[in-house]
Amino acid sequence: MKTLLRKSLKWLLILLLFSLLPVILLRWVPVPGSMLMLERWLEARGNPQFTLQQRWTPYREIPDNIKLAVIAAEDQRFAEHHGFDLKAIRAALQHNQRGGSLRGASTLSQQVAKNLLLWSGRSWPRKGLEAWFTLAIETLWPKQRILEVYLNIVEWDDGVFGIAAAAEHHFGVAPSMLSDQQAAQLAAVLPSPRRWSAANPPAHVLQRSHWIQQQSRQLGGAHYLRQMEAGQAWPQWLSLTHWKQRLSE
Repeated sequence: MKTLLRKSLKWLLILLLFSLLPVILLRWVPVPGSMLMLERWLEARGNPQFTLQQRWTPYREIPDNIKLAVIAAEDQRFAEHHGFDLKAIRAALQHNQRGGSLRGASTLSQQVAKNLLLWSGRSWPRKGLEAWFTLAIETLWPKQRILEVYLNIVEWDDGVFGIAAAAEHHFGVAPSMLSDQQAAQLAAVLPSPRRWSAANPPAHVLQRSHWIQQQSRQLGGAHYLRQMEAGQAWPQWLSLTHWKQRLSE
């Protein structure tokens, strides 16, 4: 029994280490696609009108307004957490227990993990793998890289992935030409990007876009991004300075 257990643990460790290879590789290599893109392509087989639109845009070419907008809309503690926003998770659980519409609490890091590397679904095995890959990404990638990959693989309409395709599809412009309002509207539809149009959002989504602009300013605007980017060759939580600050609090 002990021999079987040791062998099982050995193979589990080997599998976990092997699973880190794509995370390590994609730390530097432009992402060629995602599992969600593959799923959408498979779903649309036989539909001649379906086209997959995605073009990689380096971080430095993505404007600050859309970076801030998605952080304000999806994950305001992005620069602080280590993959999981425990405060948001507790709030979501309390909200869902009271009934009404279900509320999620996925961070940008979790969304990158599941959309990039995993299949859709809510099974426990998939959630376990999502947690593992989220921890791996947060450990091996700086926040800047997580945000870069997120903005290049996030879905913004049927077959429309990434900020370059989204800016062209919805507004007919390059990402660098997006106005603050357009960036906020793109972020506002992310809960349901195939249901709502960023170019012609319903009233409640347009209202949410105004809130996103306000939250972007309250986060600190471009100063927030510069602070996040500073010294991010490795994740912040691996730095000695980070832990000195934590211990002094």
